[in-house]
Amino acid sequence: KNMFSTSSRRIIATASLLSAGLSYYSYNQHRIHANSSPVVHNSQPYQAVHAHTTTNPSSESQGEDPLTRYGLHRHDLPTYSLSDVERHNSPSTGIWVTYRCGVYDISDFVETHPGGYEKIKLAFGSSVDPYWAIYGQHRVQHVLELLEQYRIGNLTEDDAEKVRKEVEESGDVYGKEPERDVDLLVRSARPFNAETPRDFLGSHDGLDDPFITPNQKFYVRNHFPVPQVDASTYRLRVTGNGLKNPREFSLQELQTLFPKKKIFSTVQCAGNRREEMNKNSDKKVRGLVWDIGAIGNAEWAGVPLRDVLQYCGLEDDPEAAHVEHVWFEGLDVDADRGAYGASIPIEKAIDAKGDVILAYEMNGEPLPADHGYPLRAVCPGIVGARNVKWVGSVVTSDTESPSHWQQKDYKGFGPNKTLDTINWDQSPSIQDLPVQSAIAFPEDGSSVDAHEPLKISGYAYAGGGRNIVRVDVSTDGGKSWDQAVLRKPVQEAKNRSWSWTPWEYTIEVPEDAKDMDIVAKAVDSGYNVQPETSAPIWNARGVLSNAWHRVHIGVDRDSGDSEDEDEDQL
Repeated sequence: KNMFSTSSRRIIATASLLSAGLSYYSYNQHRIHANSSPVVHNSQPYQAVHAHTTTNPSSESQGEDPLTRYGLHRHDLPTYSLSDVERHNSPSTGIWVTYRCGVYDISDFVETHPGGYEKIKLAFGSSVDPYWAIYGQHRVQHVLELLEQYRIGNLTEDDAEKVRKEVEESGDVYGKEPERDVDLLVRSARPFNAETPRDFLGSHDGLDDPFITPNQKFYVRNHFPVPQVDASTYRLRVTGNGLKNPREFSLQELQTLFPKKKIFSTVQCAGNRREEMNKNSDKKVRGLVWDIGAIGNAEWAGVPLRDVLQYCGLEDDPEAAHVEHVWFEGLDVDADRGAYGASIPIEKAIDAKGDVILAYEMNGEPLPADHGYPLRAVCPGIVGARNVKWVGSVVTSDTESPSHWQQKDYKGFGPNKTLDTINWDQSPSIQDLPVQSAIAFPEDGSSVDAHEPLKISGYAYAGGGRNIVRVDVSTDGGKSWDQAVLRKPVQEAKNRSWSWTPWEYTIEVPEDAKDMDIVAKAVDSGYNVQPETSAPIWNARGVLSNAWHRVHIGVDRDSGDSEDEDEDQL
């Protein structure tokens, strides 16, 4: 409970200015790479740099970090104090913020803020430096260039130094993050978000088990710093409507009072393949730029949620007891102790065939820190956002979770809606996911040997327990089709197909081909099929991206000839 200092709590509470707002303009992608170390350690904390030199952001110096060009003192602008800035904290006075030595009037920005006016107003009349110490992924050129458009002046030298010291003294809330595998494709460092490496997506040579994603390779989606949880003192609190015996459970009690249940279940982020919505449209979406790797499949083990609720005396008729939803609240929190949270319908939670569990193991091991240690919700067939990690509380209620991520995020809208015209209350929260597939190999833009068989591989998945019955593959851009071989090693019951299906398709490269356009589309047991393009499903948040997956590859005809020449010379 004392994870954050007082200063840090205020910082995180108002960090939504960047996490929900300026991130709309940030599409920076990161790849952590190392040749020797098997893990990635935490990135260095944000350093608030104070500078007084006049610098043109567009100028470049050899070896200079381009991010340090922004927010410097400019002799052509007036100087203001923090007191001046604090007085500009409403539409009637103008809305100002500061960054490093710069003062900015963002009055024209707030109405189009993707996270809503109530979120951004928390930062009115203050500095954004502390917020960027928390959400470091926003210190990228796209965001800084946007901010500079609103530049009106300079902050006094003393006040800029004061802000710098406050950031420094607030401490590094990311200082105890877990170590991560070097192969994860990092999309943001703080909070940490990364994709499953392409080598672990689908069926291909060299992968021992394409069905199971190893723990250290499983994609990571975090909204806050990873909480530090002591399993010996951990307690799960179960409360709410219709429960005769609400109570708390220790981890040991959960493991001993209830039978252990194992399930295979895929977890997929709502924003998986969001990058394609940006590539294929003039309109840009808001959110992390996920490619095809915001997905993974594991064997989870834990306590059936149904058993826990029954143990706590859930009424036989939940509807009569005003129970329509089950909330999950995580131990990952913001500064006001506001937890990440989400909810699922009660029908899913108590259905014996719904297979919802409170998991404490992942692939036969205790949950890794990044994946919810010591306990997380696993809600098969439902979007990853509802599979809440680090669960500290389960609540039965007549309403959905009031959490921001249930009410103001992870919803779909029509392609005509923009971030400033969306009415969040008019769209239902995402639960089941649509049918999906992706080509992992060959990779878009790569070249293949014309003299070798071409093996195409990937994954397919459908939410709601629907099985994948077919994956259609085209090697001529969709003019002709054939069916891939499905490589799912387990037989799942009807309407309880919770895991993905690896697939593969092998052909000889056509003799006259100089390049190839490969397309894949999946069909589920409800005969739902992926749409041909992302145009009709485009939405401002970039969620539910499941158009036909396409890759364009080149054909290399020289490699085989050179090998023949080598043999002739020998």
